[in-house]
Amino acid sequence: MQETIFFEHYEIGTCRSTFSRTITETDFVVHAGHTGDFFPHHMDAEFMKTHAFGQRIAHGTMVFAIGVGLTATRINPVAFSYGYDKLRFVKPVFIGDTIHSRLTIAKKEPDPKRPRHGRVWESTEVINQHGEVVLACEHIHIVECAPKA
Repeated sequence: MQETIFFEHYEIGTCRSTFSRTITETDFVVHAGHTGDFFPHHMDAEFMKTHAFGQRIAHGTMVFAIGVGLTATRINPVAFSYGYDKLRFVKPVFIGDTIHSRLTIAKKEPDPKRPRHGRVWESTEVINQHGEVVLACEHIHIVECAPKA
């Protein structure tokens, strides 16, 4: 969906949630192949039986990629991503967990580098099927200001 939202129209506290997605073993294998991260905590079920979690845990970077990917249902043609800050892997994600993302407009201010633009901080949380936050970060957007009349 494409929706033009200028900087002035973002409201602090506005929240949206994504649809859900279940994490599979295929996700683990594909992500390991893409990144080269074959760490036993993600790939070795027998090794992980001897550890506190008792099973393989998802790559944090995979949970981030999937969680952010779930948010990509809305395209704002006057905004672009400036990056992510304060990324934390709060709780482990396991094969069979179902996650979704919740985004809340947390802050906005004029962009000091770009006239006629602002920065919008979107608090991003990835949440599991138990309602627990498993990943948290801030997504910063650069957004055009509305044209002057």
